[in-house]
Amino acid sequence: MTLVLGCIADDYTGASDLANTLTRNGLRTVQTIGIPADDLKLPDVDAVVVSLKSRSIAAGAAVEKSRAADKWLRSRGASHVLFKICSTFDSTDKGNIGPVMDALRTDAGDNIVLVTPAFPETGRTVYQGNLFVGTVPLNESPLKDHPLNPMHDSNLVRVLARQSETNIGLVDLGIVASGADVVRSHLDGLSENGFGAAVIDAVFAKDLETIGTVALDHRVSVGASGLGLGLARGLVASGRVNADAATSLAEKPVGGAAACLAGSCSQATLQQIAKAEHAMPVLHLDPEKVVVGKEEVQRAMAWAKEHLGKGPILIASSSTTDQVTQLQKRHGRDAAGHAIEQAMADLAEALVGAGVRRLIVAGGETSGAVVDRLGIPGFLVGAEIAAGVPVLRAVGAGQGDMVLALKSGNFGGPDFFADALKLMP
Repeated sequence: MTLVLGCIADDYTGASDLANTLTRNGLRTVQTIGIPADDLKLPDVDAVVVSLKSRSIAAGAAVEKSRAADKWLRSRGASHVLFKICSTFDSTDKGNIGPVMDALRTDAGDNIVLVTPAFPETGRTVYQGNLFVGTVPLNESPLKDHPLNPMHDSNLVRVLARQSETNIGLVDLGIVASGADVVRSHLDGLSENGFGAAVIDAVFAKDLETIGTVALDHRVSVGASGLGLGLARGLVASGRVNADAATSLAEKPVGGAAACLAGSCSQATLQQIAKAEHAMPVLHLDPEKVVVGKEEVQRAMAWAKEHLGKGPILIASSSTTDQVTQLQKRHGRDAAGHAIEQAMADLAEALVGAGVRRLIVAGGETSGAVVDRLGIPGFLVGAEIAAGVPVLRAVGAGQGDMVLALKSGNFGGPDFFADALKLMP
């Protein structure tokens, strides 16, 4: 491998989003599920995105997994490692962004780390250190009601300071607009004054290019896929990567049955499920029954087997925010979430066993549980279905040739499931 960029993603759908962004901007990219085994054969690529499921686990465990991934990437030649986080900065006051950032910075020996979740093309911007989702501050967006990591503060300097052991500075938009050299000078000043990390503003795509250029001076950065865009363009501009060599997934059809699993409770996914009901059979699971036993999964598989031979199907555990809240009150947040994730993983395993070779999964935690259960070690990145969601062809899968789409809850338009199926023949 001619690896120039390593990436550690804190969930699987975010990893797919990043891998898609890197591919679109000229880097030959593979996404792995967990740290690859030494005997996994990977093609010659410019970037590897190691997918972890570490966003909502204990901070110490997230640090351990991230450090191991960093060690693997560095041993394969990566001079810069991006810790990929969600564009809505999903985390709590205990982490996991801050603790992982601190550990990776210490291991790399960097004086200061640039941090930004901005990705303007998906409506995520940072101004004066405040994260906006579309036109509203983060704490006024639907993320304030996130079932795992509710976000109640839009000021990322404050949010990160509560998680990190280092001082957090700010690089505001005026400095970014003045160019890379001015940003470098400002970072030097922050470092000299004891700041170990800096949230950096980005409102336009050109801001990301400036940030990416400066970030490549360092060994570690922290951000969403927008920062990946900046890093990729910086590598191409420097001549370290030949953009013409970037390859997409081969278009050879896979065939076989197609199924969709939806575990996200985001408004976007709920709308997509409603739209899909006009195009394919849809089964809504009873979350209460899922949590208390296996009968609901068995019922779903019996239903699926009746319909798979007739075309694509969709099985959804998604619920409204109020329904999720009530379920968590009855069973506990972690227990309810784990039960539903494992039920969806059970369904994915059974569906693949029944011949499904085209699988679409909506929801970050759901996607992680499904891919873990299927034991797929990696993916080649193919055509883009929607912003941040590519078609993924399995690498080294015991089930044989498969294509998947792993969608973060908020991503994609109303017709996402139909759009995905068109690109997964």
